[in-house]
Amino acid sequence: MLATSLTAAVVGVEAHLVRVEADTAAGFPKFTMLGLADSSIKESEGRIRAALRNCGYGFKWDRRITVSMAPASLRKMGSSYDLATAVGLLAADGTLPAPPLADLLLVGELALDGAVRPVPGVLPMMIAARARGLRAALVPADNAAEASLVGGVAVYPVRSLPEAVDLAGTAERPAPPALAPCRAAARSTADLADVRGQALARRGLEIAAAGGHNLLLSGPPGSGKTMLARRLPGILPLLTPEEALETTAIHSAGGVGLDGLLTERPFRSPHHTASDAALVGGGSIPRPGEVSLAHNGVLFLDELPEFRRHVLEALRQPLEDKEVTVARVRGRVRLPARFQLVATMNPCPCGGRGDARRGCACPPSRVQAYQARISGPLLDRIDLIVDVPALPYADMTGPPGEPSAVVAGRVAAARARQAARSPLTGVLTNADLDAGILGRVARADAAGRALLERAVDRLGLTGRAHDRLLRVSLTIADLEGSDTLASRHVAEALQFRRQPAD
Repeated sequence: MLATSLTAAVVGVEAHLVRVEADTAAGFPKFTMLGLADSSIKESEGRIRAALRNCGYGFKWDRRITVSMAPASLRKMGSSYDLATAVGLLAADGTLPAPPLADLLLVGELALDGAVRPVPGVLPMMIAARARGLRAALVPADNAAEASLVGGVAVYPVRSLPEAVDLAGTAERPAPPALAPCRAAARSTADLADVRGQALARRGLEIAAAGGHNLLLSGPPGSGKTMLARRLPGILPLLTPEEALETTAIHSAGGVGLDGLLTERPFRSPHHTASDAALVGGGSIPRPGEVSLAHNGVLFLDELPEFRRHVLEALRQPLEDKEVTVARVRGRVRLPARFQLVATMNPCPCGGRGDARRGCACPPSRVQAYQARISGPLLDRIDLIVDVPALPYADMTGPPGEPSAVVAGRVAAARARQAARSPLTGVLTNADLDAGILGRVARADAAGRALLERAVDRLGLTGRAHDRLLRVSLTIADLEGSDTLASRHVAEALQFRRQPAD
């Protein structure tokens, strides 16, 4: 007898519906799994056997049993197929009388005692189910709040295989239970008021937040670079509902533990030993890397020169394209990666260069080799380079800085001006402005144009650096509420274009 159930496979950050076909026939006892299933799925036979036996189902294994997962061209991995396979086998065995499985998504891992365990990627699975018109989903109870974020699909939390079988075999399912809303993740409590002094660095952080610009903080150890960077999420606007669902779905697909719907922009801080695949994504089964987990948020690279050169170079394409394309023999996977890069570095290996109190013992060749770990093309993609000097005692013990809430208000006003231009530009932040449209919205006065021309000629700026300078100038004008780029806006942007530790 043949029976079919539906589940989903997550590839990259997108889910695809998978049809699980279970067939039982007379013949030599054998269990066959088809459809590019990896070893974790083939091991499900043992879990399903034990679960069926321990739940009291008299399933007959003394025959030829075939389970096929379609489409066969899509590689499947993980344990989320257990529940759909077990219910399909019971349907093929006649335990479920003509089960209405055509509009039902089944997701979950089975324990040996029949308990249904949570799995990663439930949110993108639910998005795919809604897109395909499915009306209901049976998901592990621990994933129910996450699944309920997607409207239009009735969510039934299940804790055991018998509970799932009862619901799957019912032609008229009861109304889904009322689920506690998935709470929003807590907002960061780190406040800019904790930062004393560092007026230039605070200004650079505000400009970066207002325009979505990439930022490099350069200074000696202990000057407050990391402290400043970790306060960036507190002055960024909250995620919109669409961005929140998209970002949370990426984290779900990446297997990141979710406390609730993400409302604050993600802040990812990988260690400098991270591989290029961990940073930009990949693997034999492509999974999102740190740049995708930072989508709609911030990627923070502390001690930038300590990252391996080829890992940093892998950032160049996602910084430009706002996505990562992973090509494999069986196809290509697109991973979204629209993030804001924030990095820190010391001016030299010992960190004392430029600090009169500490001094630097590094020979020039060593300083040059240290700074050369960051390539020119990567630096060219960083909009703001800010010095964070060591502070004297009077500044370190001075009054608190301006709180994040006040700065966030100015950032929100500047972003509102950028959003008002979006019908023309097609983007919401100045950092994403296309070069073709930039000249139409960044209109400089005569003095501003003259300063731009001198800067390009004297500093030898590339075309990309010129455009980035223009975008930063536009953000400074937005913070001021000005419709025209004046020379003061260009001049302030220029002071953030210098090389680190010059």
